[in-house]
Amino acid sequence: MQNYTQKDFMTSRPERMFDADFKSALRYLQSDEISLSPSLLFALSDLNRQEMQEFAKTWQTFPAAKRSRVTLAMAELAEERIEADFTRIFRYLLDDEDAAVRANAINGLWEDEDPVLAALLIGALRSDPAVNVRAAAAEGLGRFVLRAETKRLPAALGDEIQTALLAVIRSRDEQIVRRRAIESLAYVGNETVRDIIASAYAHDDAKMRATAVFAMGRSADPYWKRTVAQELYSPDPQLRFEAARAVGELEFRAEAPRLIELVDDADREVQSAAITSLGQIGGKEARRALIAILEGDDEVAREIAQDALDELEFASGSNMLLVDIGLESGEEAILAEELQEEEELFDADEDDEPRDLLDDGALRPRRKR
Repeated sequence: MQNYTQKDFMTSRPERMFDADFKSALRYLQSDEISLSPSLLFALSDLNRQEMQEFAKTWQTFPAAKRSRVTLAMAELAEERIEADFTRIFRYLLDDEDAAVRANAINGLWEDEDPVLAALLIGALRSDPAVNVRAAAAEGLGRFVLRAETKRLPAALGDEIQTALLAVIRSRDEQIVRRRAIESLAYVGNETVRDIIASAYAHDDAKMRATAVFAMGRSADPYWKRTVAQELYSPDPQLRFEAARAVGELEFRAEAPRLIELVDDADREVQSAAITSLGQIGGKEARRALIAILEGDDEVAREIAQDALDELEFASGSNMLLVDIGLESGEEAILAEELQEEEELFDADEDDEPRDLLDDGALRPRRKR
């Protein structure tokens, strides 16, 4: 276990003594209750320094199975409720003796973009003895790769992350670790990464090929549109799922008809991915399809379709946002008009005549797991 310093437990929340909810939560964790109450777990959110020290003392008395179960429950709660903040706890648990706890803690930190965490994940990727922890670390580094590519992370750290991921991909590490490393590195737009994705796609193992299709979408590289379009017809539901997701990430509007067909796919996850991607690609055809789903009887599909339609409408509205807020002259208005005309032309193409669905145009640089 790590040694605590004031820096480790600094918090933006004012210091206070233990409140009743926090004490109740600790007592609850110490009990033999099988179920984990979300309301009591929420009392462990955003702990101050004193509470964190008390939590650490109590935590060390729990057996590994309970520690793993509690960590997983907190990670799931943090994903479901944006106001739940277990960052301080998860950072502490990165040093837990149990591998499942360490992996759950890494997954629970999915919103943490602190460069210090990136360095910790590099260390875990390189030296943690547990496969599941190394895989979680490789996956967790993905958001930092994206931040480096968008100039929101120091270049030196971004280079170190890429070096660590490349080393794993080229190593004899377990396939799950190499797959996660490929997926994280996919944000990098260069020939090396394109070759890595191509090699993964040519692999004999279906899971590695699924990782390749996932990476194609994440790369945002139109070079992969033809391959992704082909995989929309794969007999393997895992590949159809990844291809449906990738179409959305590539904003491949020409594949709207196939996505609409996949809304009725036999595989539920393929259906969900197709609906979500319709919201990402936009256009009149996608909008009509989403509205039709909203008018149907499938409650789960309706919920996903509503989220997708909200995303589509937000993206469409943003094209005219500058005009909407009153910037109706000069370069801002011209830009807004051009964006609106571009969308109208795209929709006209869809309505007037068939398109070459595999015409990629010019090249440019939270699945089934």
